Amino acid sequence: MSTANDIPIQGGAAHGNVRPILFEVLHALDKLLDDDIPTTIDLAGLPFGPGELEKLEAALGHGELVAQLNALGTSHIRETAYPGVWWVEHRNVNDEVTGRYIEITRFPEILSSQDADIGAARARLRETFE
Repeated sequence: MSTANDIPIQGGAAHGNVRPILFEVLHALDKLLDDDIPTTIDLAGLPFGPGELEKLEAALGHGELVAQLNALGTSHIRETAYPGVWWVEHRNVNDEVTGRYIEITRFPEILSSQDADIGAARARLRETFE
């Protein structure tokens, strides 16, 4: 069985919050695989010391997928080096961070099309053919 100690942390030992968050990510991956339950970790609510957020981001690394959403600001969604673990950051129109999350899920919810949007698309496409 893997532990948080198995997750490499670049640049030496972790600060106070990095290893516990990685351990939480590990348990969230267990929940996702075993019970298909996604988890969101709100990083804004955690007290990071100097450099800890950067260490956490470096420890999770970068994966293959990156998406950007433009709606009332910009949202950056990227897969980490660990499939199923996503780094999600929302910014307002002034480019200020308004939310930062780690999502442990198969696919981030924010990237899913909403029923109302799909219905509007269907109506527009139908008008094209009428």
